[in-house]
Amino acid sequence: MFQLPILNFSPQQVAGVCETLEESGDVERLGRFLWSLPVAPAACEALNKNESVLRARAIVAFHTGNYRELYHILENHKFTKESHAKLQALWLEAHYQEEKIQMRLLEGRMEVWEAKGKGHCAVQKLPHFKLFSPLSPPQGHPTASAPTTEPGPGADLGVALPEGGLEGCEA
Repeated sequence: MFQLPILNFSPQQVAGVCETLEESGDVERLGRFLWSLPVAPAACEALNKNESVLRARAIVAFHTGNYRELYHILENHKFTKESHAKLQALWLEAHYQEEKIQMRLLEGRMEVWEAKGKGHCAVQKLPHFKLFSPLSPPQGHPTASAPTTEPGPGADLGVALPEGGLEGCEA
């Protein structure tokens, strides 16, 4: 079976590669590089103390939409002033993106709620919609007497409305 070679990079070498990939803007490659790093506890501990590696992890988390990981990195580690502007911009943009997602979800729910509300108003919104009492035969039936005029306001159409009318409907 083919095994990948085990590469042993020093934390400084890993930081240098992270910085180079970050500067090049190749976030996908940066993410693949970070995933390829060893998971040995001693190596992880050293890498998790390195600002360049932490900044690279934060950038990859942001670009993959893993905002929870981004917030975790930013809230649990100290960064130098040189990194603050970039990381603050990531944090702000992540919050903005989350709010946009929440607003879309909320708007979707509002559209469904409004559609349900409009459904209750169908009788009032459709001008040619006629209701017949279950005791009278439908219009056009041989035993039905043809109405000579349209029913006026307040006429009994055989439909019982709840007290107070229909909520959300214009009269």
